[in-house]
Amino acid sequence: MSYKQYGISEQLVEKIKKKMKNPVLKEKVKKKLEGITKSDLQQPLKVKSLISSTSRLLGVKVEAVQAARIQKFVLDQKIDPNNTF
Repeated sequence: MSYKQYGISEQLVEKIKKKMKNPVLKEKVKKKLEGITKSDLQQPLKVKSLISSTSRLLGVKVEAVQAARIQKFVLDQKIDPNNTF
């Protein structure tokens, strides 16, 4: 399902994608998310915390409404970080 269907700003996604092209920032984000499990990504408070800390790390301001939409998107996707197929 597309992030657009959740009302997540395309400009925000593009800004984050651009920042993630920086190898230094990419490694910092990878280290931050190291050890995250599928069950972690089903806990609303944990997801909210990850959104907040990752956005600070990237230097991208995420409005509360956008953060809530991202949180719902992540929870609904039932993402398993160990299954990247």
